[in-house]
Amino acid sequence: MDNNFPTNLILFGDDNWFHLLPLTFTKPICELRIGILTIREKWEMYLGGKGSFITQDYLAEKYPIHIEKDNILINSTFLPSVHLVNYLRQLNLNEALLVGDELVAARLSHNQFDSLSEDPESFRSLKGIDLLMEPALTFTRVTRPYHIFEHNGEELEKDFQLLTNGRKTQPLSDTNKVIGKNPVFIEEGATVECCFINTNNGPVYIGKNALLMEGCMVRGGLAVCEGSVLKMGTKIYGPTTIGPYCKVGGEINNSVLQANSNKGHDGYLGNSVIGEWCNLGADTNTSNLKNNYLPVKIWSYVKKGFDDTGLQFCGLIMGDHSKSGINTMFNTGTVVGVACNIFGDGFPRTFIPSFSWGGASGFTSHQLKKAIETAELVMMRRNQVLSEADKNILNYIFSENENNSI
Repeated sequence: MDNNFPTNLILFGDDNWFHLLPLTFTKPICELRIGILTIREKWEMYLGGKGSFITQDYLAEKYPIHIEKDNILINSTFLPSVHLVNYLRQLNLNEALLVGDELVAARLSHNQFDSLSEDPESFRSLKGIDLLMEPALTFTRVTRPYHIFEHNGEELEKDFQLLTNGRKTQPLSDTNKVIGKNPVFIEEGATVECCFINTNNGPVYIGKNALLMEGCMVRGGLAVCEGSVLKMGTKIYGPTTIGPYCKVGGEINNSVLQANSNKGHDGYLGNSVIGEWCNLGADTNTSNLKNNYLPVKIWSYVKKGFDDTGLQFCGLIMGDHSKSGINTMFNTGTVVGVACNIFGDGFPRTFIPSFSWGGASGFTSHQLKKAIETAELVMMRRNQVLSEADKNILNYIFSENENNSI
């Protein structure tokens, strides 16, 4: 490792932050989880550095920027790989990696960073290496919410190698049945008993202090991250990620739960991305395939209309702090904003703005004060506190939503 290579990483998302709403209402792009790790955590592990953020003004209190004499600026829509990192490590001060006209990464002095902040187009004056001239180098990018489950399999395998290389798994009890060609890795404190694990399609990673109760049937690739629980009889088809401190049951297919969210009972979740601090009530079901088998359209906050994903399978995209009541039915390609409370019979509409309260029979606005009270109670159950910065973020989203600005 180059001892002179900077360890201060600054991650930005540019206009793609808007395309990733509602998942990015409450966080920068680099805080999204895909595979096992968040995008920031991936870059930190590959480069041995510490990340900070360029993000929306209202998020900067919770996600501040840190600038040093020598900095690595990274476009966080690009996911790291060994080959991309090798190119990045060759950068000298005030040099950049580009893909055509788009900035991938740059190594900047404090002064050059200040110039870039004043004029974002000034990166064109940097000495650039255009990666399009390297045909053997391929990229994985996250620029739309559905890219998270679409690329989850390949990212899960990369993260698995990153986290387990040179390490020894904890032993797996002989009450379990394992078949398949890929490995299972069990972190310290995890409990797995009387489960069926198939690794033919990808590895299985069980995080620290995770719990797989009796009767779970899972197929890789699968990540059950730290402190998460799979309840009795859970059925999971990969590639799926159950983020830290989630509790799930029922049937799940090719989905990503970011963190601290629950789907604790029967019901189907497929080709979906669920934010943080969400709860899907008992027998909540998502459709991920249209009856006519045509490509799925989902709401675009940029277009302010529905956009074609080109995907035949696309389920539910749900922002942080949203909830569904028992027997809720989500139609194919439903997008739910932040701090929604959805209940009642029938299918609610396929775009539900932030702070909505209701269901198929209609919606009213969820009061900001009540939404914050609920968030505080939910987090208190996990011994966490809704900070003033978090409250300010929710307040901003509520105000912009009321003004129809987002």
